[in-house]
Amino acid sequence: MIIKNGLVYQEDKTFAKRDLYIKDGKIVEGPEQVTDKSEIDAEGMLVLPGLIDVHSHGAVGHDFSDGDMEGLKKILAYEYAHGVTSYCPTSMTIDREELRKIFRAMGSFSEDGKAGEEPMAHVAGINMEGPFLDADKKGAHRAECIMAPDVEFFRECNEACGNLIRLVTLAPNTEGALEFTRELHDEVSISLGHSGADYDTAKAALEAGANHVTHLFNAMMPLGHRAPGLIGAAAEDENCMAEIISDGIHVHESMVRAAFKLFPGRIVLISDSMRATGMENGTYDLGGQQVTVNGKLATLADGTIAGSATNLYDCMRTAVSFGIPMEEAIAAATMNPARSIGIYDQVGSLTPGKRADVVLADRELNLVRVICTHG
Repeated sequence: MIIKNGLVYQEDKTFAKRDLYIKDGKIVEGPEQVTDKSEIDAEGMLVLPGLIDVHSHGAVGHDFSDGDMEGLKKILAYEYAHGVTSYCPTSMTIDREELRKIFRAMGSFSEDGKAGEEPMAHVAGINMEGPFLDADKKGAHRAECIMAPDVEFFRECNEACGNLIRLVTLAPNTEGALEFTRELHDEVSISLGHSGADYDTAKAALEAGANHVTHLFNAMMPLGHRAPGLIGAAAEDENCMAEIISDGIHVHESMVRAAFKLFPGRIVLISDSMRATGMENGTYDLGGQQVTVNGKLATLADGTIAGSATNLYDCMRTAVSFGIPMEEAIAAATMNPARSIGIYDQVGSLTPGKRADVVLADRELNLVRVICTHG
């Protein structure tokens, strides 16, 4: 396949008008390597890498924590239809045995590229958001299922799913968190979040090997001029990536702009979507708790914001509407998440040798077409 005449997004965050060549599901250097000469005319369109959502619980009535692999395929089909070609299903803080069942089920998941007749996103790995959280900053997670960081339990879950866990959230102010980080930082990206940690505690965890922040600003101490907390410590660490939910609800637009300045080149846009995404307003389940959804707003009975009801592509467009340069917002939904979970050698840019996951959009970032290969 040849995608002709498009404005192709480059690794230096610019656009160049050129053709893109695809063979056997991979991007290749030139036309002489292409056997299928069929063409897509992308004149006037932006040619983007497929988006990568590293933090999402579900969509279209399904949730990863259901442990239902057919339901996961429905989620992956929804994500594909909305420009997300790589996806990390994300677990909640639920009962230990239920977590074991979910990860065991994922160990037998077969990615055949389609949910029925619908193409679907690739599974890029699993995000284990709970249960190693600070109960005082639990957000929408169930307090009774929170547990202290446990290396053996993490490894048991990871082994059960075929070592697919790419991210694990850790509250660095909990007992055993530093030891957990030192033991596992070479096996998984450790994301600091759902935590009341102060600056020194967070800095110690980063120095021990943590390299990621779970939904920046949400479920953590605010950035204070005398108490910079986790946010201040992470901003100073040039190896630390930070997720942010740019849905217009979780974080004020001014703070989204501030985040891109605090973490230059290190922001990872996420959806943190739950099962109500793509559904009508109503009441839904999230990790065993009832969530009421009205538009993009999802809340528990006590008013706590409980995940989002939007997708990553819309979050990217919202970031642009907030004044984030388009080129930076695209990087934060493609290159940065790929780097954050160690898959940038496979996806995240339109570089020869990488998988040919491509999104075509108009100049206003309206989605036109998704091309995601399973070759």
